[in-house]
Amino acid sequence: MNKIANSRLSRNKLALILIGIPVLGGAWWAFRPEKLFINQKVNEAAPFVADTEAQPVYTGKLEGKIHQTSGRATIYKSADGKHYLRLTDFTTANGPDVHVVLVRAEDKALEQEIVKGDLDHVELGSLKGNQGDQNYDLPAAVDLNQYQAVAIYCERFHAIFGVVRLEQF
Repeated sequence: MNKIANSRLSRNKLALILIGIPVLGGAWWAFRPEKLFINQKVNEAAPFVADTEAQPVYTGKLEGKIHQTSGRATIYKSADGKHYLRLTDFTTANGPDVHVVLVRAEDKALEQEIVKGDLDHVELGSLKGNQGDQNYDLPAAVDLNQYQAVAIYCERFHAIFGVVRLEQF
């Protein structure tokens, strides 16, 4: 009887290990816990040389939502009519699949930390780093009269790390 019980216990341990390893691997992939402890600093120069080359159009200070987020977001218009977003003195938490997006300032989803449903947004790109100055090109077709807010948005968990409603400069 003791041999049978030991054999069952061994099989249960083996089954637990065989099931547990993929589950732990999947949980690690979904949550990426190592990103919580790694800060990625970016220090991009402004994409203009002189103050006369690009003019600020909109600006505002970032406010944290689900994570503490701070810094300034400014949209510039270059002499050739191209727009870009510059984040300065920027800091936020790191996480998986975090993006910089333009959103409608009146969107009620911006009041929440977790977005339920789809967020009407214009993708500017993946977050380059969770600290420092960085630049993002705006698509030529974007209507800045409609999209006057910037969000730091985790697509995997539909979480808004931080947001700023832009004001005309």
